[in-house]
Amino acid sequence: MSIRRILLLTLLLVSLLPAALLTGLAFNRTRAAMLAEIKDGVLRSAASVSADIDGLLLERMLNASTWNHLEVMQDLRLHDVDKRLSGFLAEMKRRHGGLYLELHAVDTRGHVVASSDPAQLDRQMPEPTPWLAADLPGGRVRLERPARIDGHRRLRLRSAIPSQFTPGEIGELVLDVDTAQLDALLDGAAGPERQLVLLDADDRVLAASAALRARGLSAGAVLPGWRGDGDSGVITRSGAPLVDAAVIAGRQRARGLGDFAGFGWTTLLLQTHAAALAPVRHMAWTFAGLLAATAAAVVAAAWWLAAAIARPVVALTAFTRRYTEPGELPVAAPGGPGEIGELSRSFAEMVAALQRSQQSLVQASRLAALGEVTALLAHEVRTPLGILRSSAQTLRTEAGLSTEARELLGIIETETERLNRLVASMLDSTRTRSPQLQPADVHALIAHASALLAAQLRDRGVTLQLHCAAQRFVVDCDAEQITQVLLNLMMNALLVLPRGGLIEIATRDEVHRLVIEVSDNGPGIAPEDRARVFEPFVFRREGGTGLGLAVVQRILHQHGGDIAADESRLGGALFRVWLPANEALR
Repeated sequence: MSIRRILLLTLLLVSLLPAALLTGLAFNRTRAAMLAEIKDGVLRSAASVSADIDGLLLERMLNASTWNHLEVMQDLRLHDVDKRLSGFLAEMKRRHGGLYLELHAVDTRGHVVASSDPAQLDRQMPEPTPWLAADLPGGRVRLERPARIDGHRRLRLRSAIPSQFTPGEIGELVLDVDTAQLDALLDGAAGPERQLVLLDADDRVLAASAALRARGLSAGAVLPGWRGDGDSGVITRSGAPLVDAAVIAGRQRARGLGDFAGFGWTTLLLQTHAAALAPVRHMAWTFAGLLAATAAAVVAAAWWLAAAIARPVVALTAFTRRYTEPGELPVAAPGGPGEIGELSRSFAEMVAALQRSQQSLVQASRLAALGEVTALLAHEVRTPLGILRSSAQTLRTEAGLSTEARELLGIIETETERLNRLVASMLDSTRTRSPQLQPADVHALIAHASALLAAQLRDRGVTLQLHCAAQRFVVDCDAEQITQVLLNLMMNALLVLPRGGLIEIATRDEVHRLVIEVSDNGPGIAPEDRARVFEPFVFRREGGTGLGLAVVQRILHQHGGDIAADESRLGGALFRVWLPANEALR
């Protein structure tokens, strides 16, 4: 695949993918907000209808609990058909515009003494069938379950008529409310895609909107599972058997009004899912159009940009191919815009640097050979140095030497000793052998190195403290070389500390490795020197060779570990050593 196509695909991926993701994220968040608002609207509508039903019901019951205290009701005591009371009941029915089917005044024997319908006078009223009751300021109002009588579905309300002259009751006021009022309330809130149902506490239908009544949903039918738990809520579910589609169903249990706590009736509002989500679908098409327009603009821009970037890259590719061919170095490829031009220039510089590196490699090979010769010469120098030192020591035993001669002999001994240490360090740094790895107790090695330096620590007045907290202290290592590492680090601290100084050696476990820390309260190491102290011939202590820490680092690298310098909590230097943990012992 060509660089231009790769760039084009990459640009499209980098541009379109975030755009698609951001558009999807924005759509999902907007959709969630719209759905929440739609559901909230359904719930508010259900709550509004439920409040209207409570209001209608409370008004009818207040009529019953108020009229039974009127003075005209005392005519019921005559135990005969009362024309004045009947006239009052007929007038109340007329004034309320058909809200009441009939109004009756019944004596204690159940005979209709007065009625808004003359045909009902002196008839025996059926025994009441208890269903619900509400205690209002004017007295208790009892409701009977709605029933169809004479072609009308009636909700019968009964309220006792108290006697104003003697204790007790003289009869009941009976109000037959037309339940069509409930249907009318639901019809007013319904629409082509919205239907309502009123359920009692037993899941029975009390009223339904016109479309549901047309589908055969009759009052008294049982709809189990639709009231749900709690006083209110909104769910998305199948509308069967009420609606032939998925619906968003909002339910609101009656909250009552004032002193009336309600009867626990539930208003269900069913909004078809398709109609409810119409705004969401419109928004989805809007987002899709915006994304398509963005994609078209991105494709056009990516096509032009890929071509602009690919041209200098293709030229640079041709330059690299010519570079591998024999002959003189080809002319550098023409630079392009911005980073592409910088890449072309950098590649040309890299080619020139590569040629210089080839020359440096030859020179480095020669220096390596010279290093081997130097190591050999250093080894051979130790013999004459030993002869010089022993000769100087022998001469100092001669009698009659002047003071100046003895001072010169002392200088010879001191310098030969220094040269011998330097030669020894050079030999150690050039002949470090490969480690012989075997399980070894690092804590035991620390104790052994401490014992070896015990006399020097005592003579210099330096305290050594061990804090060996590691639990996995057995590692695969060369015990002799790790001891050399510990001795070098302890000696470095010992040689810079004044009398009364402190050295701490601590161990701890880390994931897949053992950590050894050697710290002191000496002068420490400057931050800019902490990385360079491991380079050969870099030292800060007078009389040092700068090879000890280089040897330590080489040994640890051969063990798969490492070392770093830092500042200790004591204020001096801290050398932190890592060794691979023995995974077989975990």
